[in-house]
Amino acid sequence: MTLLKVEGVSVSFGGVQALNRVDLAVEAGTIHGLIGPNGSGKTTLCNVITRFLAPRAGRVIFDDIDLGSVRPYEVAGRGLCRTFQDLQVFGEMTALENVMLGWHSRGRTGAFAGALGLPRAAREDREAGDRAAAALRYVRMDAFAGRRANRLSFGQQRMVELARALVAEPRLVLLDEPAAGLSPPMVDVLTGILQDLRRGGRITIVLIEHVIRLVMSVSDRISVLDHGERIAHGPPDEVRADARVIEAYLGKALKNAAG
Repeated sequence: MTLLKVEGVSVSFGGVQALNRVDLAVEAGTIHGLIGPNGSGKTTLCNVITRFLAPRAGRVIFDDIDLGSVRPYEVAGRGLCRTFQDLQVFGEMTALENVMLGWHSRGRTGAFAGALGLPRAAREDREAGDRAAAALRYVRMDAFAGRRANRLSFGQQRMVELARALVAEPRLVLLDEPAAGLSPPMVDVLTGILQDLRRGGRITIVLIEHVIRLVMSVSDRISVLDHGERIAHGPPDEVRADARVIEAYLGKALKNAAG
């Protein structure tokens, strides 16, 4: 089943064509890699999908709903979450508190009920803490649950962001360069987590990433953007061998990723 469809999306900034009639189809329960050189339009496409940016033309269909009719702040409630290329953690909050925010983003208890200390707000807080602790365990960060985020390394903060996205139990999550700034051992940990999610099939992932060995090892299908246009699409082996992709982006690095 196709969970996400991008149909003919175009975006321009002034005279610059950031996206030109881009199509994308993401199957439920898969990992879909999205790669391309800097400035190719990957993050712009991510912003269109999550309603941070309105396209000049085209539409985005998520779970058979045209997201053009959905308010930006309602997107997460539909089951579509994301992480950002730039870190978005709250430094003065602990790792656990940061992840709890992800669960509260889908909670039904209002701020008024929380301020009054109503029982349902207390129950939701307990559930948020339990869910956040489980998410931190899943990303191998449970030992740092009580540490303030600004005392964590860059890579550890990346893992906190990932846990915050997963704790909301989204139908689909867009990961914008989750391996950026990670050490090789932490990239291996991230690879294992994504492979586990892929095997479980419980969540659909769009993975924007420059670490090619990571993309190739976890993706079911890959789309390649260059100058705002999709130049290739298919299974990793096909994309790896595509002459247009090698010329436009990956060159020898793509061939070496097979090793």
